Amino acid sequence: MSDGWTSHGKVRAREEGAALVVVVDGLTSQAKYYKPLIYEFFRKVWRGARPGWGEFSVEIRMEYVGEPPWLDLDNLAKAILDAIKGYCFHDDAQVARLLVERGVGERERITITVRKISDLAMSRP
Repeated sequence: MSDGWTSHGKVRAREEGAALVVVVDGLTSQAKYYKPLIYEFFRKVWRGARPGWGEFSVEIRMEYVGEPPWLDLDNLAKAILDAIKGYCFHDDAQVARLLVERGVGERERITITVRKISDLAMSRP
């Protein structure tokens, strides 16, 4: 793909500067569904950045159409952090900033953005 996305099934990812962006299309009320889906993407397909040391910022945004799904955001965050552990960072204890939110969107999806904290500090004026 010329737009830089690596895709497999419902998951796609790309590096955007110092950030890694992962998008999962579709929603389910079962947070445990996301862990194997994202984990398998990284295990089988992803050939980008390897895990790093230091502190990280993770932003998880769940977008829905119509009524919000019955899904606990804390459970969603835990499943996603478990899935990306070992691929974005070595251990989820390295996550120093975590933002998890839901909102109305054009389509149902989850967007995960991972940045190293030191990279965030350097990009600020």
